[in-house]
Amino acid sequence: MIRTEISFFLKNAPGELGRLTGFLGKASINIDAMTIQDASAYVQNLFEARGKSLKRIASYASYNSVRKDSAKFALIRIIVDKPDDAVKLLKANDYIFDTQEVIAIHLENTPGKLSEIAKKIGEKGININYVYGSVASGDKAKCLFVFCPDDVASASKSFDILD
Repeated sequence: MIRTEISFFLKNAPGELGRLTGFLGKASINIDAMTIQDASAYVQNLFEARGKSLKRIASYASYNSVRKDSAKFALIRIIVDKPDDAVKLLKANDYIFDTQEVIAIHLENTPGKLSEIAKKIGEKGININYVYGSVASGDKAKCLFVFCPDDVASASKSFDILD
């Protein structure tokens, strides 16, 4: 299923995640998936990618300074049940964010299932930029995985198990 992912930087300080999830909860917005990454790692990866492509837009010293400053923040990506409401709430609370389409799939928690999906997308020549997901237990348990491919529309057509 194609879903809307909301990504933003959150101050890396005690209580910030509780504040964010608190106002989402009070608005009856359920978080279906979330990933949190130290923003300094994100900036370091960006620097390394720019260096490999030789399309560096700033000096190493500039990136290093940004990396140190970015340790004060975390990169948050969330999938919620009411993305339009969440966007309004984030705006009202002065968050700077971005939205994009991703693919969210409920998978059986069995060995090789994630591989099957990734191979189907790869066989179409579509790159997967990142993935995050959950683990569930039990005989009929399903896991939610979120894929961010280069081409969401084509990737969503490359397999028939989208829910």
